[in-house]
Amino acid sequence: MPYNERPVARARRAKATDLVERLIAEGSVVVPDPDEAEMAEWRRAINYAKRHGLEPPGKRIEKRSYGRRGLEFYLATGPHPNSRGQAPDEAPRVRVPAQLRSAQPVVAALKDDERRLMMPTALRRRALLLFQGLAAEAVRRGYEVRDRPGCSWRVGEVDVIVDGYACAVTIQQEFPQSTDAERSRKLVIELGYPRSARQSRWGDRKRWVLEDVLGAVLKEIETRAVEEIRRKEAEARAKMDREVRWRAAMEKAKEQAVQAQFAETLLEQAGRWQEATALRAYCDALEHRIAEEAGAEEPQVASARRWLAWARRYAQSVDPLHQLPTVPTPREPQPEDLKPYLKGWSPYGAEEKRYGWSGVR
Repeated sequence: MPYNERPVARARRAKATDLVERLIAEGSVVVPDPDEAEMAEWRRAINYAKRHGLEPPGKRIEKRSYGRRGLEFYLATGPHPNSRGQAPDEAPRVRVPAQLRSAQPVVAALKDDERRLMMPTALRRRALLLFQGLAAEAVRRGYEVRDRPGCSWRVGEVDVIVDGYACAVTIQQEFPQSTDAERSRKLVIELGYPRSARQSRWGDRKRWVLEDVLGAVLKEIETRAVEEIRRKEAEARAKMDREVRWRAAMEKAKEQAVQAQFAETLLEQAGRWQEATALRAYCDALEHRIAEEAGAEEPQVASARRWLAWARRYAQSVDPLHQLPTVPTPREPQPEDLKPYLKGWSPYGAEEKRYGWSGVR
């Protein structure tokens, strides 16, 4: 039988096809808390989709973290950022000035700080012009640009802030120790590492220079800002979902803890009733024995009758049915009381460490 006709292959193809269809229709697929077996099955399905060309044209399946333990699968555009020879994104060009006039405040601060961006004068001037072009275009688009002092003396670094998302942008020599004149003139732009495997580095190459890729750099920052908003929204939804499930688990655990208290009280009453029943049987036997000794020495019989009277009073006092029992008033369950019924949740909150909780605060 050909491999693609075998049951395992058919099942894997069905899962991969279903995943791609859901990604196209819904935009993303969330797996909130997969175990190792589920993760292995998802990896096989994604690998099947990649190997057999099931991904939509120009798209690729990627994954990123969702909440604490979950994953989110989504369709990314274009080839993988680690692909060799990948050309810069065809984004609109950003104008880089020929002279540093009316510098943006962050660029002026960087220019005046001789302890930063330490490199040959011509390269430093070029790096400042690149920063000026990037900062001016970012401000024109309504974004904020902030300085990031205190970084390495070889590096110039600023923050570009898009819709509250701050992305660090650095420019430095790519090969500062090289003795080759051409290599030592190369600059590189890097973005702070994102949560997913996205492109974060652009350098001077034979086919382009950094002046050609500033538009792609800004587009990448904008894309990350959108992803960050989606990530925060997903985390907020996941947090709300955890809170709902935790509250439901707490309610159920409290009910089970109260039921356990009732069971404990019932067993205690049944034990006392058995004890009282045994004591009454003993008292009946003692009374019969006293009757047999009617002709015995009077003081001994009198003492036995007093002991019998006390024994019957005691048996009555320990008998829970002496008075009609009612539903006991439960005490408020404590965290340690709830632990056996929470199935891994912490009684202190939905965001507390869930797995391996020891009950220690």
